[in-house]
Amino acid sequence: MPTPVTSSANGTWSGDLTSGSGQTTLSTSGLGTFDVNWKARTEPGAGTTNPEELIAAAHAACYSMALSNELASNGTTPESVHTTADVTFVAGTGITGIHLTTVASVPGILAEDFARIAEGAKDGCPVSAALKATPITLDATLQG
Repeated sequence: MPTPVTSSANGTWSGDLTSGSGQTTLSTSGLGTFDVNWKARTEPGAGTTNPEELIAAAHAACYSMALSNELASNGTTPESVHTTADVTFVAGTGITGIHLTTVASVPGILAEDFARIAEGAKDGCPVSAALKATPITLDATLQG
């Protein structure tokens, strides 16, 4: 049985929700500390990050990895997989949806096989599974 791995991050906050601010730190990797605030959740380009952007980063990375694994298991190892995750947040409601857009270069695969495998990877991605209460949609493009 594989050894469980626990990844950690921490967050701090000062002040009330709308005028306060905080930081989140990637504790396990030590790769950075990022400022967060309410404005970043409700206005595009606010100059700080937010929980939804961090979820999007995790989901894009996880889905690319899951798709690569599924394609390789099919005997069609991809040359590249690029995924964007768009997480939609509505103040007062919460996260209302996640849309994955992926483009992959996969020599020797039929388009219908790619579409089936891409959809399966969406369902099998551990981050997708963790977020299953949120509608997740996918546009998958096979690059020629």
